[in-house]
Amino acid sequence: QVQLVESGGGLVQPGGSLRLSCEVSRSISSPSLMGWYRQAPGKQRELVARLSVGGGTNYADSVKGRFTISSDNAENTVYLQMNSLQSEDTAVYYCNLVVIGSMLNEVYWGQGTQVTVST
Repeated sequence: QVQLVESGGGLVQPGGSLRLSCEVSRSISSPSLMGWYRQAPGKQRELVARLSVGGGTNYADSVKGRFTISSDNAENTVYLQMNSLQSEDTAVYYCNLVVIGSMLNEVYWGQGTQVTVST
């Protein structure tokens, strides 16, 4: 069982920054995708940013130019740098890992970390 541990959430004012971290319990040698999702109360969970093994990235339109996803392979950690935070960014942020299998994909989620942007 792969475990994802998130950290870095908190309360910030509009325009502030946060850096979220997601540590993976073990190295993943199989092809995989890692990313960040978020879910606000009463809303569906949505993709924020995704990083592929090949280095490609995808971002939600609402965060392009403000958020950056990156990884430190030596530390088995994925980061989400969040700049120019807005009230609309308030949500629980979840780290996500998809390990690509020949027939089935294995999906793992972190426990979530709360990000609140408010005055």
